[in-house]
Amino acid sequence: MRLLLAVALTAASSWAIAAPPPGDPPGRPLRPATIRVTGQAKVSEPPDRVYIDIGVTTQAPKSEGAASQNATRLSAVIAAVKRAAGPGAQLTTTEYSISPDYRYSPGAAATIEGYTASNVLEVRLDELRKIGAVLDAATQAGSNNVQDIRFALRDEQVPRTQALREAALNARLDAQALADALGLRVVRVLSVDERGPEVIRPPRIYMQARLMGGATAPSTPVEAGTLAVSASVTLTVEVAPAKR
Repeated sequence: MRLLLAVALTAASSWAIAAPPPGDPPGRPLRPATIRVTGQAKVSEPPDRVYIDIGVTTQAPKSEGAASQNATRLSAVIAAVKRAAGPGAQLTTTEYSISPDYRYSPGAAATIEGYTASNVLEVRLDELRKIGAVLDAATQAGSNNVQDIRFALRDEQVPRTQALREAALNARLDAQALADALGLRVVRVLSVDERGPEVIRPPRIYMQARLMGGATAPSTPVEAGTLAVSASVTLTVEVAPAKR
């Protein structure tokens, strides 16, 4: 039997058939005809963890003043966030800097007119319903730079395994369908190549915090959406003429 080389692409899979080349050298076994198929799968899960970067930026004529103001305001922010988030939240300082502010004048050297202190606090929160309350508490306590909100999964292994399993099954089904359509049968799987699984995260939410107008201000709404876990599995299977 001789098979023609064929290649096709679809939205969900890719495949190819390779036939043994004619006239293999004597004493060397003929290479089997094969089909190569790629199956893909995507599993969506609602996030159950969020990371919020809350910052405090202060300015003063001297570096000591900027640092002192920053520390005072950050302490108030930390206390407020802990009250709003509850004992399950985890707070970590991820960035701290003090830098000079320069004044530039045409034809003159730059001069330092003050200093800026910046401190960023990462809040890890597993109770997503408290996101708005944490943001409001932080801004009311003095945060002026809520810059990043990232959603995540506490345990990625379950959706990763499911996506990988479904991708492999899709590849196997595609290989079988192609073989049936061409009057062939799948003899065995020769190789497996997996790519991923990979968590596809939604775009990060960047926002500039504004002080809320009092305790009666409405809570800041934040929608979590869903996270997707994708996987890709490529199978190379040996095929032979279907038994009659």
